[in-house]
Amino acid sequence: MANPTNPESALAALAAHLGTRRFVTDLRADGLHVKNPEMQGCCDGVRRASDTITCRPREADGGRLWFWTSWGEPIAEADQVINASVTVLGNLAHRHGLSR
Repeated sequence: MANPTNPESALAALAAHLGTRRFVTDLRADGLHVKNPEMQGCCDGVRRASDTITCRPREADGGRLWFWTSWGEPIAEADQVINASVTVLGNLAHRHGLSR
């Protein structure tokens, strides 16, 4: 992918890629909401695996755009959509006991 020129286009590209992996995505003003539909819902007491991904400059990388988790960890540079999607998928599965 070419280097995205703005956070919205980068998040849209990530949403498209995660959608092909059957994750539910919703691009909102505060970021890209991503949900793992394989997780059980709230009604039986189990949280759904989800995160809100943002895209903003990373000062340690010369101000280039990066994807970030909701807890402030960098995921991947914004032009690395496949790497970012693998990390997001792994984070959502790992944080809720799906992998190991």
